[in-house]
Amino acid sequence: MPAFGCAEVRCEGIGAAMLFALSNKSIFTRPAVALAVVAVTTVALTTPASAAPPHPDPLRGVAKIQVQQHARSSGLRPLERGEGEGDALEVADQAEQYAGQRSAPGDSVSAAALVAARGQAAALPLARGRASEVTGQPLDAEPAGYTDPTWSNDGAGFRTVAGRTTALAVDGNTYYQGAADGGVWKSTDRGQTWHSIWDGQNTLSIGALLVGPDHSLWVGTGESNTSSDSYLGTGVYRSTNGGRSFTRVGGDELLDHQTFRLVADGQGQVYAATNQGLYRHSLHTSNGGWTLVLKPDPNPTGSPYDTSFISDVAIRPGTGGQSVLAVLGWRNGTAYNGFYLSTTGGGPGSFQRVTPAGDIDATDIGRTTLAYAADGSRLYAIVQSPKKLLANDDTNLQGVFASASGNPAGPYTRIADSDSLGASGSALQNLAGYHVGIQSWYNQVLAVDPKNPMHAYVSLEEVFQTNDGGSTFQTASQYWNYGLTCGTAACPPATHPDQHALALTADRQVVIGNDGGTYRRPMSVTGYGSWVDLNDTVRTLQYYDAAAGRSGHGTAYWGGLQDNGTSALFPGNAKNIEPAGGDGGMVLVNPANGQQAVGEYTNLAMYRTSDGGHTFTTISPECGYYTDATACDPSARFIAPFQADIHNANHWVAAGNKVWDTVKGWNTVCATNCDWTPVHSFGTDAAGGYNIGTAVAVSGVVTYAAWVDSGANPSPSFASGIDTNYGGSWHRISSPVLPNRYIAGLTVDPANPAHVYAVYNGYSRRWIPGGGIGVLFESVDGGSTWRNITANLPDAPGDGLAIAGGKLVLGTDIGLFTADRRSPTRWSRLGVLPNVAVTNVRTQPGGNAVLAATHGRGMWTVTLG
Repeated sequence: MPAFGCAEVRCEGIGAAMLFALSNKSIFTRPAVALAVVAVTTVALTTPASAAPPHPDPLRGVAKIQVQQHARSSGLRPLERGEGEGDALEVADQAEQYAGQRSAPGDSVSAAALVAARGQAAALPLARGRASEVTGQPLDAEPAGYTDPTWSNDGAGFRTVAGRTTALAVDGNTYYQGAADGGVWKSTDRGQTWHSIWDGQNTLSIGALLVGPDHSLWVGTGESNTSSDSYLGTGVYRSTNGGRSFTRVGGDELLDHQTFRLVADGQGQVYAATNQGLYRHSLHTSNGGWTLVLKPDPNPTGSPYDTSFISDVAIRPGTGGQSVLAVLGWRNGTAYNGFYLSTTGGGPGSFQRVTPAGDIDATDIGRTTLAYAADGSRLYAIVQSPKKLLANDDTNLQGVFASASGNPAGPYTRIADSDSLGASGSALQNLAGYHVGIQSWYNQVLAVDPKNPMHAYVSLEEVFQTNDGGSTFQTASQYWNYGLTCGTAACPPATHPDQHALALTADRQVVIGNDGGTYRRPMSVTGYGSWVDLNDTVRTLQYYDAAAGRSGHGTAYWGGLQDNGTSALFPGNAKNIEPAGGDGGMVLVNPANGQQAVGEYTNLAMYRTSDGGHTFTTISPECGYYTDATACDPSARFIAPFQADIHNANHWVAAGNKVWDTVKGWNTVCATNCDWTPVHSFGTDAAGGYNIGTAVAVSGVVTYAAWVDSGANPSPSFASGIDTNYGGSWHRISSPVLPNRYIAGLTVDPANPAHVYAVYNGYSRRWIPGGGIGVLFESVDGGSTWRNITANLPDAPGDGLAIAGGKLVLGTDIGLFTADRRSPTRWSRLGVLPNVAVTNVRTQPGGNAVLAATHGRGMWTVTLG
């Protein structure tokens, strides 16, 4: 991290097999033009934390850059979507749009497309190959000796991290965790060691877990965090043998849904709170369909925002399953948002909307999480504020509330808000523009001690704890250690921020899940510290890109991670390390020297190293980094493309709104003066927005650069294309063969610069109107003419292409495929990876293997048979 990375919260919509962009985490993706001093209150480890005099500029490095970027973000406006509401966080030219590129030119893709593509893949012949996971070691987020003053996590307090944990469930000493796109993992030793129990399923996107009273394990697919890399699900699954096998529950009723919560009512029923209503099913069987019991919004226009997001459901203990409380909590607010109560067992037609009395503003209810005391005597609620969200406030938390009687109608008392939680020891107190609850639409979860109704945990960006029913709170897990003091001692290690899951165990442990994995500590502990890091054996890292270079007698592997910076793994090292924090993106590595690499924060914010990440130099031509306002790049994608010449490791090309070229390699500088030369502009689109680069490839003097317009999906003017200087001058390629979709990759034949391949993301017109046909296209004349070589490939988003050992290897959202490069008319499946999206694939140094970056299962090398 450090935590303000877009992947944490800000750069996302709803995944492919997904609705696009019901949210976009990227509200902080513009780099700072000037360095501002951010005052942060230092706190001592007391109860409650007491304020100390402001520390002068306590942040450093990437943490400081991230805070400054957020402080500068303003003027966020709704996109024109014809929905009458838009989304104040969706700023297309600042968003990574992981989901948007998979649904363009439409705004949604059914999860049925993913299921169908997996079926097509299963019917292909199986190619020979061997896969080895590169990232089998833990990822150290704060490695010793990597203390670059700008980009490292030095001082943050981070330890071993994994990918985003979205769900937790506990059954005695057995823990289960669900990951954003990493599947379900099981531990039988209280989280010390884990193994995957989900690799072969249709989707690895997990939203909710439940262990039933009969010890059955229920898995709700479809991550519920409305982030742009949150894939929709294929349903709810049940295991009666501890995860050795699973059966889908019901039919297609929950296809295309996100699962916010699974709850058993104690009377043999399970409720599923989803983004398209509240459903119910028998706990004791997988047969029979799900019954829709609550869907308040009729949504006559078919809006993707008005589908009745049931953000939580809770059964009041002691009522025999009769009192069922649900919340429609779409984060932007709709006329139907609010509390819905059934007092007759939760059947269809039994729910009535109730107006909570007391301190809750019933006109401002967004995403809401509920938790009852074990005896039903007290009810807690976290309520996000759509009004604050749409106003781009420094928090969008309405508050934390308690109904002291347990009555779902209240009256509710506000027991905490952003300011009071900030004063409890939060590392976010007084950060300019970034206060507690700023991401409460994305990260919130609640739990109440089953033995003490007054003891509760409130998780937002950080974890807070109350032992007196909310009269006082303490920060239990701080965002980071920047700006904090703990008496005369150093503050204890932090956990990763951005919380999504909580579980309380019978042996009195609290287990948390967040954007960096899973942690636990005794429930008796208060204040900071005592968190046991449980991430050493979890392999759920979410890579955007990976590359390799020779290092000594082995290979160095670099990668850009969602919310976990740029990683590096060197031969003989026991750990993968994160020498550069924040978000990670594309990477460039010298094939002959793995100590030399280029990483990316966001929006073309590149940094280079020649000493394996001990020090970095920022080399971004983007405005705000390159200070010449007339020459700098005005706009780039969240994950912006850059590549090295396939024949010259010191010749680089990058793309924002402009195509940039440098031949100085690891001597490149860009600040007051800049070694990057702008050689081409993509221009503007029909609406006056910037066209921005999505992929580049370079061979000597020839460059190919793909672009997309700045508009949001869907749009009748959506446009993408390829520009090239093949033939001596820049021009735009025009071909009736190429579809109008997002172009994810370009690959040039090393032996012939006129021979180029284009990889298209998204799905065909079968699933997306206007999507055209084809995933992979080839030109042998510099782009003048093209042929579709998709042949028998599945209809699935393509992500990257590598040439290795006489073979083409294509990375897609459903895995790897290969064909003979001389006659790529028959493709085979390389079924050697888990069922995870392969976000990029590159040729390994030596040319006989490929390196695959996956979005949820780390990095793998694949040797072809």
